[in-house]
Parts: sequence; C-alpha cells; structure tokens
Amino acid sequence: MVTLTEKDLMELLQKNNLREDALEKEVVERLAALHLKTATAESCTGGLISERITRVSGSSEVFDCGVCSYANAIKAKVLGVSKETLAVLGAVSAETAIQMAEGVKKLSGADIAVSTTGIAGPTGGTAEKPVGLVYMGVCTDENAYAVRLLLCGENGQNDRATIRRLASSAALFSVLSECHRFVKPPVDVYF
Repeated sequence: MVTLTEKDLMELLQKNNLREDALEKEVVERLAALHLKTATAESCTGGLISERITRVSGSSEVFDCGVCSYANAIKAKVLGVSKETLAVLGAVSAETAIQMAEGVKKLSGADIAVSTTGIAGPTGGTAEKPVGLVYMGVCTDENAYAVRLLLCGENGQNDRATIRRLASSAALFSVLSECHRFVKPPVDVYF
C-alpha cells in the first residue's frame, strides 16, 4: 500500500503542474472531457470533497452522488461496509476505505469512486492510529485499492481543517490519476 505525507502530496502536485486550490476545477474538466462520473464516500472529510467538486460550474455533468458516512452504522447500512471489518479493524482502516469506495460506486454507478476515513483531530488519535492518519479508498471497474495518508503537517501540528483539506486534495488528485486509465491507450498514473 502506498503511504503519502503532506510533503509527498505537494511534490506530486508540483510534478504534475497542479495547484491544490484548483484541483476541483481540473477534476471536473478532465471527467467531462472523458465523459466519466465520480462519486464520493466521506467520513473524516465530512463532505468537503463533494463540496469542492460541486463548487465548480458544470459539476452536475460528472458528479451524481456523495455520501457523508460519519457514523459506522451508515458505513454499513448505506455503503455496505462489513460489520466485521468495522468491529475488527475499525472505521479507520484500509479495508474500510476500500469498502466505502466500492459501496458508493455500486450505489451511484460512477466510473471512479473515492472515499476517506481517518482521524482529523485534534483529539481521537492513538499510538496505532494517530491524528492525521487517513485512509483513502479508490474504486473503478478494474480495481479497488487504498492509500494511507499521514497528514499531521510538516510542522507536526494536528490542525483539523488542514488535515481535512489535505485529505480532500489527495482524493481529488486520485480521481485525476484514475482518469488516465480511461485514456486509450492508458497512460501511467500519477502515483
């Protein structure tokens, strides 16, 4: 599983000539150009990914569904996350993130589904699952995977707004990365 820090994310954005504050516009434009749709399942980002996408004019052409599944009961009931996964591994796990993405993809019929689940802080962290740990799930018809994000900030601050913003940016970046799989012939993804 790939692990990304805030520094890694910023380097990926720079390498691909992307600005963090313009990711949503790039996502909407790229999805529209490829006639693709995306969907989101969010826990720790609390709808921020969906909000960022829908602030862009024309987003209704590429975005039909966002589920804010903060509670485990909603993760299980709406998204189909296994109760066993939640009980054994917890809501903050790669497996939960993947199942959330798979669930919202099935619910929406989107081409690319993305999910976030983690600990945005400033409280709630443990030694095993510190504040700033976020798992992002990605699901397409071809594959489903998780990316582990460690977003405690380069200066070690556990700022809730920063963690949520960075997690939403990582999710938007992953949608862009997955778009390249739909180009014929496929090109390398960003990660």
